Order: sequence, then structure tokens, then C-alpha cells
Amino acid sequence: MNVVFFFILGLIFGSFFNVVGMRLPLNKPFANERSECPSCHQTLTWYELIPVVSFVLLGGKCRQCRKRISVMYPVVELLTGCLFVLSYLQFGIRLELAASLLLVSMLTIILVSDISYMIIPNKILLFFLPLFCLIRIIEPFDPWYSPIIGSLVGFVIIAIIIIVSRGGMGAGDMKLFAVLGVILGLNKVLLAFFLSCITGAMVGAVLLLFKVVERKQPVAFGPYIIIGTILAYFYGDPILDWYLSNIV
Repeated sequence: MNVVFFFILGLIFGSFFNVVGMRLPLNKPFANERSECPSCHQTLTWYELIPVVSFVLLGGKCRQCRKRISVMYPVVELLTGCLFVLSYLQFGIRLELAASLLLVSMLTIILVSDISYMIIPNKILLFFLPLFCLIRIIEPFDPWYSPIIGSLVGFVIIAIIIIVSRGGMGAGDMKLFAVLGVILGLNKVLLAFFLSCITGAMVGAVLLLFKVVERKQPVAFGPYIIIGTILAYFYGDPILDWYLSNIV
């Protein structure tokens, strides 16, 4: 029952995160306005707003104008539902579950925003940062200063890349890694960076091979950071243990 509860909760929040990620970079209100079709701008009825189910029943099209709706909406809802369940299974009912749900929420909004506009909104980072700081104060790492060092290192690494590559990464990525350092700590933020780079290189090579993108074409790096962060946060300990046992 708990798994079902967290999955449904994730679907509902995932639907909301879609709206936030699509509207916040455009400075559009998302709290008091009804959802609308992105093509014809008609207000959606309640049965068009059921996470995943509405998309399937309507064949992925708007009921009014019959234009296709982005598949990103149900994908984000399902992804959030699955990550909420993973958070519960990983941590149970304790404080780290709150940290996990907050992290998943932030990453989901950033995923939508970065894919849609190649923007990581400052408002999202500033909203979640004090919550992460509060959690790490209540339940500190060992050593306690790991989040502080992790935040500084995450910021500095991306800053160096931006300077050396003359804009190879964006300031949003730099600020995101600074926030991630707080919740991940030093070791896992370094692992998240490493996994992000590997993921980005592999996916980028495939996209270039099939000519989906051109060389030097700007590509959002946020999704790769999100993949690296999720892997580091949920599976960082066994990955680091394996590395220290077999590589070092």
C-alpha cells in the first residue's frame, strides 16, 4: 500500500512539476491559473488532467484542437512516480526520505525546464537550497563539513570548465552543482559529476552518429547531470566501495 501511495503521489506531483518547469522560465504564474493546451490555449477539463491516464485515453492529443501533446508530460509523471517509490524503498519513513523526495522534485522541474528552454531557473535552486541545508543540519554527514566542501567543489569544478572551454557549460549547471553538493556531500557530488560526464559523452556520441545533433550545436547538459545525480545519490555507496576495492 505504501508503494502504491508513493507512486500515485509521484504521478500527481509530476504533473505539477511539468507545469512549473514549463511556466517558471517564462515568468508565467503556475499556482493560480488552470492548465491549458499549449497549442490552442483552451483550458483543460478535469478528465484531461489525470496523470498519464488522460494522455492515453485521448491518444496523446488535445480534445479541442486535436494537435499532439508532448510525450514529455506522461514521461515526467511516470518518472516522478517511480523515483518517489524508489525513495521510499531506499530510505523508508525517516528524514532522509524527505531529502530524497525534495531532491527528486527539484531535478524533475529542472529536467522539464532544461529540455524545453535550456534554462535552469535560479528560483528553483533558491527554493530548494535552504531546505537541503536544514536537512543536513538536522541530520549531518560524517564528517559534518562534507556538504560545505561538496558545494564549493561542485561550484569550482564547473566554473573552471566554463572558463577553460569559454562557455562549454552554463552558469545554471555551475549553480546546480553547488546546490547538489549540499545534499550529496563531497564524495557523491564528485561521483555525480563523473557519471554526468560519462553519460553526456555516450549519449552525445550516439546523437552525433545518427546525426540527431550537429557538432558544436548547443545541447542541454541538465538531463545528464540529473542522471548522474540520481545514480550517485541512490547507488553512490556501492559504486564508491567497488571503485575503492577494485580500482584504487
